[in-house]
Amino acid sequence: MAENGRQEWYGTAYGPVAKSARCLGVRKRALEAIVQLAVELAREGREGRKIGTLFVIGDVENVLARSRALLLDPLHGHPAEVLHADLPDFRETVKELAQLDGAFVVDDDGTFVSAGRFIDVDLTPQNFLPGLGTRHAAAASVTRETRATAVAVSQSSVVRVFGHGEVRAEIIPELFLMSKDGLFTRSAEVSQVPELGVTLAVAGEAG
Repeated sequence: MAENGRQEWYGTAYGPVAKSARCLGVRKRALEAIVQLAVELAREGREGRKIGTLFVIGDVENVLARSRALLLDPLHGHPAEVLHADLPDFRETVKELAQLDGAFVVDDDGTFVSAGRFIDVDLTPQNFLPGLGTRHAAAASVTRETRATAVAVSQSSVVRVFGHGEVRAEIIPELFLMSKDGLFTRSAEVSQVPELGVTLAVAGEAG
């Protein structure tokens, strides 16, 4: 933890990611914490294997209305104060739960609300990106239909941030000479962040 209890990534590398996704105030802080958690998952995997998962942040009421439970919610009944994205012990719990099917739903302030949610996907073609699966289609769809922001972790160890139905950032959890060819991020600016060991591709201004 850094000074005043803030994690080291606040306002640093992931600030431009939050700006590109138009996340302000408490959601900006929540997104930064979730992106770092997603990067850790992409880098570490779980039990020796790569895993994918999806975090949907904000506009909780509408997100829950556009999703359904795939299983008994493992977060149900726990007090909100122990379900925050900043808490180290809970972050480890999330990494374990990420092995389950379904998405996490997170409030604007970084409090996890639900896990194991199936996100309804609008079948419009623009929600489906070439070479990416239904997890990313769900991220595109839910952020197009609600005011939420989504963070998708792929099994190829790439973290993608979605806002307003499009990819606003792509993050590789290593220092990598990333080519703009093949990126889904529009008008991407690519940079390396050695202190966090990541490579970022951040979109230009949203339309």
